[in-house]
Amino acid sequence: MDTDDNLTKQIEEVEALTSIYTDDFIIDSETHRSYSIKIKDNNNEVILSVTMPSNYPLQAPPKYEFSAPWMDRKAKENLRYSLEEVYLENIGETVIFQWVEKIRETLQKIKPQKEDKKEKAIVVETLDLSQLNINCPDITHGEVIIDRKSSFQGHAAEVHSLDDVTAVLFKLKQNKKIQNATHNMYAYRIERQAAKGTTILQDCDDDGESHAGGRMLHLLQILDQKNTLVVVSRWYGGIQLGPDRFRHINNATRQVIQQAGLLKK
Repeated sequence: MDTDDNLTKQIEEVEALTSIYTDDFIIDSETHRSYSIKIKDNNNEVILSVTMPSNYPLQAPPKYEFSAPWMDRKAKENLRYSLEEVYLENIGETVIFQWVEKIRETLQKIKPQKEDKKEKAIVVETLDLSQLNINCPDITHGEVIIDRKSSFQGHAAEVHSLDDVTAVLFKLKQNKKIQNATHNMYAYRIERQAAKGTTILQDCDDDGESHAGGRMLHLLQILDQKNTLVVVSRWYGGIQLGPDRFRHINNATRQVIQQAGLLKK
């Protein structure tokens, strides 16, 4: 029975990881249940390779190794210690998603984000839309995804400035249903012309759903989206969804971008 339970959990985890990380999740060997995940933040990249033994996750951890030639020995030791700590905190549970996010968290600490922090802050609640010398961009509302009483809906708009982003967020929150959502996560990427060429202004917000905004931004990066803002509203139904919530957020993000005609070919 344990063997069947382990296999079921492994299959569910692979499905979730495939949905969350898409092209960055690679099946090395389905027979040996070996996989690789590419984790990148700015110019730093780590490739995590994992193999799921038959007694994972209930009785044993996955076997793993990571490739990071740029990382010194001490940093690698610290990262290994962090991954082992994550496993010890989640014995008997699937941990590969937590490992990937721990690595991403480590990369973010190594090198700060390049965005202009002065332009980063957006305080939607205190801004009056009438103060903005722009028209609010058109907003496309995606289909509602429902799972175990939780609902997810994406909203997308073409944006070319932080004022555009602020206007869209402000307008969405004029809708009482959206304003009362448990979480309104968002991510955006804006292409800008600079003296040294084209730059990308990007940011995200979890709105209380840990890692959700970062995952949405990561998807926009993978799709090479430009001048795109995506908001995903979630109404919590009282039943925890685990990693499935990220699959729904990911699907809502991709679906509404495509529906809005913003998905790059």
